[in-house]
Amino acid sequence: MRHLLTVPAALSLGVLMMPVSSAAQSVPLSDPVDLPPAVISLACAPALTYAEPFTPLRITGGQHPSVHRNFAPGDLVTINAGTDNGIEVGQIYYTRRAVPREKRSISRDNPALIQTSGWIRVWAVDPQMSLATIAYPCDAIEVNDYLEPFVLPTVPEISPDRPPAQRGNYGRVMVGNDNRRTFARGDYFVVDRGSDHGVFRGAQFVVYRDNLTPGNFLYELGEAVAVDVGPEASTLYVTLSRNAFLVGDYVALRSTAPPPPVAAAPIRGPAPVHGYPSTNAR
Repeated sequence: MRHLLTVPAALSLGVLMMPVSSAAQSVPLSDPVDLPPAVISLACAPALTYAEPFTPLRITGGQHPSVHRNFAPGDLVTINAGTDNGIEVGQIYYTRRAVPREKRSISRDNPALIQTSGWIRVWAVDPQMSLATIAYPCDAIEVNDYLEPFVLPTVPEISPDRPPAQRGNYGRVMVGNDNRRTFARGDYFVVDRGSDHGVFRGAQFVVYRDNLTPGNFLYELGEAVAVDVGPEASTLYVTLSRNAFLVGDYVALRSTAPPPPVAAAPIRGPAPVHGYPSTNAR
């Protein structure tokens, strides 16, 4: 693939500290990201947290003559860390934000959506600050978005088998990106079921709605597959929708065993993946 923009580290301090014209405050757009669409969409998918993420690395601003709160490809953004913190030119980081259900502290009764706004590549560094370019925007990248090392996601395989759905152990549709409340085929959403409830990556779900009609069955809306799994919540991808899924609809895990674990390959040191430098896993 074609590599993203890089600059010599020797330019770092000069780029960060030199006053230049506003026209020089942006950089050429990065080359197109040569990743399959399914991988890109999965990298932008939401997750859920019941606690405030520990996120010391943050976007603190940009290089504009006026104050900006959000940024797009071609903009330079400032990071609140530099070589003193192990930041190096060429490193790639996800930019994310935690959006609580209500405007108060994140807690068990007020979970937060983790929304990925994109990923950035470090362009220049000094000891305590860095500049980065926007490698890919999932959404507008904003001041105070936090950083996590970029790890290339893998799309889980979906078994052709369709075992029956578990009855009496229903989870609920919770939320999607931008606090969306409706979903259709090709969308991602979060449910309140995770590995503690037997969910694994690639697990299949049936989505139901209770029409509150006495003596009637639940209405089967469609199907989804787990693409990211935490202990108590998972991100699902809609594979079939006969009608729109809504927040509060039920999900039932199909009765199937997780795939057997794969033996770990020998560690031979870091290597680039699709042109992206290796980073530490989350």
